[in-house]
This record gives sequence, structure tokens and C-alpha cells, in this order.
Amino acid sequence: MLKRFRQIAQLFSFKDIRNGLLGGSVVLGGLGLAFLTLYAHRTGNVQLAGTAATASLVFVFIIILFVIPPLARSASAEASQLNLPFEFTTGGAIFIGLLVIVAFAAINTGNNLLFLVLSFTASALLISFFIGNFCLRKLDVKMRFSETIYAGEPTPILVSLHNRKRIFPTFSVVAEVRGKNRRRSNLIEDLKEILPEKIALRIARPPIIKHTLDYFLFVPRQDSIENQVEHEFTRRGKFIIRDFELSTRFPFGFFRHRRRLPAQRTEIVIFPKIEQSDPEILDLPIEAGKLVSAKRGQGQDLFALREYQPHDDQRHIDWKATARSNRLTVREFAAEDELRITIIFDTRIMLTEDERSKTMREKMREENDHGELSLTQKRFESGVSRAASLISHFSRKKASIRVVIDSDEGDFGNSEEDLNGNLRRLALVKPDFVKKFSRRVSDEYYADVADERSDSYIFFLAAVDNKSIPDGILKLSKLIRF
Repeated sequence: MLKRFRQIAQLFSFKDIRNGLLGGSVVLGGLGLAFLTLYAHRTGNVQLAGTAATASLVFVFIIILFVIPPLARSASAEASQLNLPFEFTTGGAIFIGLLVIVAFAAINTGNNLLFLVLSFTASALLISFFIGNFCLRKLDVKMRFSETIYAGEPTPILVSLHNRKRIFPTFSVVAEVRGKNRRRSNLIEDLKEILPEKIALRIARPPIIKHTLDYFLFVPRQDSIENQVEHEFTRRGKFIIRDFELSTRFPFGFFRHRRRLPAQRTEIVIFPKIEQSDPEILDLPIEAGKLVSAKRGQGQDLFALREYQPHDDQRHIDWKATARSNRLTVREFAAEDELRITIIFDTRIMLTEDERSKTMREKMREENDHGELSLTQKRFESGVSRAASLISHFSRKKASIRVVIDSDEGDFGNSEEDLNGNLRRLALVKPDFVKKFSRRVSDEYYADVADERSDSYIFFLAAVDNKSIPDGILKLSKLIRF
């Protein structure tokens, strides 16, 4: 029972408990003072009523400063996930406040000028609401992404907005794409141990992420506008497109109207960031991995002798072989030597003491806020980026590359499809947080690679220590730590 209570307590931080107790105490204190003021008025105790009223104002001031802002932020975050047709802008909220003040003054004074001002302001508010709502009707949006998307690099995106209205154009529309970067939280299994499955699934539901595509100032009636924009994805991974969101503040900026349009469920993979590799690594004398190809080509090694054909280059005629056989004979050469590279990426990494002591609530907040990465996550992302940079570098050299991620061995290949496949695997890789490194696990992962004959140059990227790396791998590979 005590263990389960501790697990549930991880869902609440000290700040949450403190704010809850403070907010509850202030609200209850304010209500108590309000009842005390009412009691003093009924009993005719003027001094007590004045003191209680003053204290009530102090409590109201504290509530406005410390209780309402956190609740407003939480409500705003929840509202952004809902499909609300409109929301008030800051200017709209101020305008509503002024409208209430003018209405109160007009009713109390009966001044015709104030009633005239009130009618104008109310009309402007209503016109802004209905025109903004009408502006988003009968619109269609399409977008096309590039085939390859790299983190940290501008990606060209074609965005098209079509206006199906017969008479009226559309003004000032922002097009956004909404989606998620994962189907479920990475902490779902831990949450299921603490809470019932339905509640755990609800809490672990990943938030909606928005990416702004483009701003369309004017779209004529029954016409389309297509723009090419550049968008930068800051992190590798995947983005699951859910729908599109069109929004406008036209004409006066009092409301932000929005409309969501369905989109085809598509999963976009963002490749790891490609960085300039270390020259010390790239200039290594890589002798292993060079094999004589068993294919005809333009190399220097003799492949075979055959009879001369009309289309053959006369410079390749072997005159000695021709004299022996009394027939024109030409030399055939083998293709250029093939460079073979094996890149091993070990996903095991240890958390720091501070990271291990974090509560479940703190881990969930870090996962959902998309803020700055922790120290361990930065190290892991650095390793992924270095592995991707090696793949990109040796692909440009037409090397045949194989990527091994833990126990998942890939195949050698040097085509563009192989390059994208390897980068896709790295884009989706996740860290394996361990308490300590195990040599036994390494032997299980890399036994097959260690037993192979040395026909490829091996780069081993890992956070593990030397004792946890098989001797065969350690001797044959270039170790890169992250």
C-alpha cells in the first residue's frame, strides 16, 4: 500500500502540491471572510464588517495574482487541444472590457452619446465576428513535403489554398498542420503500473503539435494560391499528420477564428541532423573494406581476355595474346575496388543521478513540453547525428554501408534507397536507459559481427565502456564515444 502511494505521489510535484494547498487555503479564507462580513452586517457590528471587508479585498488580490494565472494557463493549454471555432485575442478581450464599461456608463447616465458609442462598438464587434467566420468557409488546403527531411535544415514545402466561394475572396489566412510526434507516450508502461489502464492511456496521450506552413494575404474567389515555403524541423523522429487548421483574425483582430480540415493520415520521418564529421576520422587510412569487385568495369585489375568486338576500344587490344591465338584479343578490367563500411550504433546509455531522481510528473512534462533536452538526451542525439553524418559521408564516396543497431543487423548497400533506409532507422531509434553496462548483452548483440572476417571497416559508436565491448569488435573498429 505504501509503495503504491509513493508511485502515485510521483505524478504530483512539490510545486503542484504547494500551489494546490495555497490556492485552496486562499479560496477558503476568502469565502470565510465573506461570510464573516455578511454576519457582521446583519448583527450591526460596523468595525468587524470593515475589518472583514478589507481582509476579503486582500484575499481577492492574492487570488488574482497567484491562483487565477496558473488556472488560466492550464485552461489555455487544454483549450488549444479542443476544436473551438474561435477565441478572443488580447485586443478583443480589451475591447470587450471597454464595451462593458461604456454600456455600464450609458445605462447609469442615460447619455445618448454614450448609447451611440455603445452601438458603434457593438456593431464593430459583431461585424468582426461574422466576417471572420465567413472568411474561412469553403476553403481547401493541400501540401507536399520533400522526399527527404533532415533535422535542423530548411525543408521546402508546397502549400496550396483553394477558395471555393463564388462571390467573395478570402483575406489573411494562416495555414497550419497539426499532428503528433508519437502514437503514445514512452512512459505508458510505467503509468500502467501506477494507474488503471484507461486512466493511464488518457494521461499518456501525446499532445497535439502545430507547425505553421504559410500566411495567405489574399485568395481570389474560385481560385487557388500555391506557395513554396521553407520549414525547419528541430529534431529527428516522426510527425504523424492529423489534420489542417486554418485561422484568421480578419478584419479587426478581435477574434481568432479557426477551422480544421481533415487530412490523409501520413507519417513523416525527419532524418537526423547531418554535421561536419571530424577530419581526424574521415582521413583514416581505411585499408580494410577494399575488395576486388567481381564485375567488369574501368578499374586497373585484369578481369578476363576475350575476342575483339567492333565496339571495343582498340587501346585495350592485347597484342601478345593476339599473336598467340591469331585472333584480335582485348583485355577486360574489373570494376573499381569496393569500399565496405560497417557502422555499429549501441543505444545503451546511463542516466545521471539527477535524471534518475526525477519524478514521473517531471518526466512527462519534459516529454510533452519539447523544451531543452537533458544532458543524457543531448549525448544520445549527438551520437545519432554522428552516425548519420558518417553514413552520409561514405555514401558520397559510393561505399557499401551496413548499419547495425544493437541486435538489428542491416545489409550492405550503396543505393539511394539503402541510404534513406539507414537514415530512417536512425531517425526512429530510441535510447536504452540502463543502470549499468553488461558485457553479456554486448556479446549477444555483436557476436555475428565479431566473428566475420575483416572485409569491412567498422565504426563503433557507443556510450559504453571498453570492458563492455567484445574484444573482436574493439580490435577491428574505430571507437567513437558520445
